[in-house]
Order: sequence, then C-alpha cells, then structure tokens
Amino acid sequence: MSGGVDSSATAALLLEQGYEVVGITLKLWPQDCVSRAEDKCCGPQAVTDARSVCHKLGIPYYLINEADQFQKQVIQYFASEYKAGRTPNPCVMCNQNLKFGRLIDRADQLGAEFIATGHFARIERPPAPPHSGSAEARVNSIPGAGRYLLKRGRDLKKDQSYFLFSLRQDQLARAMFPLGEKTKSDTREVARHCNLKTADKAESMEICFVPDNDYGGFLQQANLVQKHRGEIVDLRGQLLGHHDGIEFYTIGQRKGLGLSSPQPLYVVELDAEHNRVVVGDDSALDQDEFIVDRCNWIPFDMPPDSIHVTAKIRYNHPGTPATVTSQPDGRAKVKLHTPQRAITPGQAAVFYQEDLVIGGGWITR
Repeated sequence: MSGGVDSSATAALLLEQGYEVVGITLKLWPQDCVSRAEDKCCGPQAVTDARSVCHKLGIPYYLINEADQFQKQVIQYFASEYKAGRTPNPCVMCNQNLKFGRLIDRADQLGAEFIATGHFARIERPPAPPHSGSAEARVNSIPGAGRYLLKRGRDLKKDQSYFLFSLRQDQLARAMFPLGEKTKSDTREVARHCNLKTADKAESMEICFVPDNDYGGFLQQANLVQKHRGEIVDLRGQLLGHHDGIEFYTIGQRKGLGLSSPQPLYVVELDAEHNRVVVGDDSALDQDEFIVDRCNWIPFDMPPDSIHVTAKIRYNHPGTPATVTSQPDGRAKVKLHTPQRAITPGQAAVFYQEDLVIGGGWITR
C-alpha cells in the first residue's frame, strides 16, 4: 500500500469480494532520504495515510523495511545505467525485484496466497487443465494456452502494463490487479464510498526517490556520480564543447548543451567508453531498428522466429507497428515499420498485440 488512492481502493475492493486482506507498505527510503521522500509513495506521509486506510477498513497493517534492497536493486541500478550511457527505468525493476520479488517472500511468511497492487493492468488466468486427448486439450496446445497472460488496463490513459512486462509466470500466478477493469474516476469513487482519506489525494507522476524530477541533482546529492569532464562531439567526431559527465544527458536532449550552432543540436549518442556526448541534427534522432536484450516472453517460453507487434519504446510512447525477430543468443531484433524518434538505450521496449502483452526487453546501444 503506497498511501495513494489506487492501493487504498484495491484493498477496499478485495474486502468487498470476500478476501482476507493484509495491508503492507514497503519502507524503501534510506534514513538520509526521508526529507526528499516526504510526499512520495515511499515517504513518511504515505505510511501515515496507508495506516489510516487500513484502520478504517479494519485490516492488519505492516510496515516492512526493504531500504537496503531498494538501494541495491533500484537506486544502484539507476546510477549504474546512467554511468553506462543508458537511461534507466527504475519502476520496472522495482516491480520485478521488490513488489513481485521480496514482497512475495513476505506473503509466504504471512501465509498469503496473492499479492494485490493498484496497477491498472489485467491478468488472464489459465483455465483448469482439460482431459488428455480432448478437443480442448488440442486447442490448449497453441501459444498462450495454459499460461498467465498480461493485458492492458481498461483505462488506456492509466494503463501500467508497460511497467510489468518483465514479470515471470510464477510472479503473474501470484499477482492480482483489481483495478484492471476500472477507470481512475471509478477508483476514486470506490475510495469515497468507503470514506477513505486518500480518495482525492493527488497523484505523484515522478520517480519516487528523485525530488523535482532532477535526476542529475539526485545522483550528485546521493554521491552516486561525480562530475567528470568530457568532450561533446558531432557525428564526424569534431569537438564542439565539453560536458561534466554523460550521466547528466539523455538521448533526444536539446536544452543544456551549452553549444552555439546555426541549427538546433540534439544528443544522439552517449559514448561511455570514451566519455563523449555525441550530438547531431533532428534527422539523426530517427531510427527504425534496434536490439533488445534480457527479453521476457509472456504467452510462450520462446517466441516465434518472427512476430508482428505494436512496440512501445518508452512508457508515454503511443506504440508503432514492428516486426520482432528472435536471436539465438536470447536477444531480439526489432524492425519498426516507421522510423521513431529518440530510441533510447536502457529503456524498455514492450510488445503488444491489441491488449495482450507479448513481452519485451531492454534497448541496447
């Protein structure tokens, strides 16, 4: 329970459906981060709100300290990716390793069968196994049969399936998303009906541990990155200026380059090996092919050799038609049917067929 309206409504809905519910907040902030986390989903105010909701609903509440794991598996990953010239997505890693990793271990200790969260996504559970040799058994031999499937939430404006693409079958089997069929306004109405204090609480749209959306400032204040001078070059390698560290830049960035040029320049590559920021004009940002690694496939263990999908190259990307070709080394090549702007190493590329999440992977250089 994050202390927000979504997880509050989730708990209320589960009680209404007859489940025995236990509320848990993961304490993720280190002690030296409390002031920065005050209004975030992992902050002290969130704990107060979550505890209040559980008291109102009459369910047990636990605060569990996972700050060390959050530091290792999310914040250190966040810094390491920037140092490597990639732009990370910490929310995916938090879901994978903490909410559906460490929290499942805690659920086992409490004897809880499922983990429920306030994500706007849906899980389709497989039917009971049919008798061997039946027509139903033959149908269930097709890809996706007998597996847990992940689908977009009904409220497409709030859909969060992108952040859940890396969940394995054993994690999906334990997950519940009661808000998957609801809209955001439905969710607030559930909380109002139960007189929960979080009913009209504003949403936080930023990464929970980064104040004011200032990634570079956070990395420096947390002593995860130090300024280190390097070159800014054009696509031919010509020196145009200097920077204080590739960690403070991302693909597609235009502002803050400190360069004088007759035409707008954008970051088109971050070269960690040579500590270089490579810039080019607007046309250099358009690409139609890239590789993803650490792939996770949901309807099947191994994908077909080639599959047509809609690919989202970042969370707020609308998606574009693509062909995904699996590689022998477990990676996949993505060929976009229309070039897209600012394809960014380190971001997740997630593949859909209509509402179904086929899988995804992490964009490499």
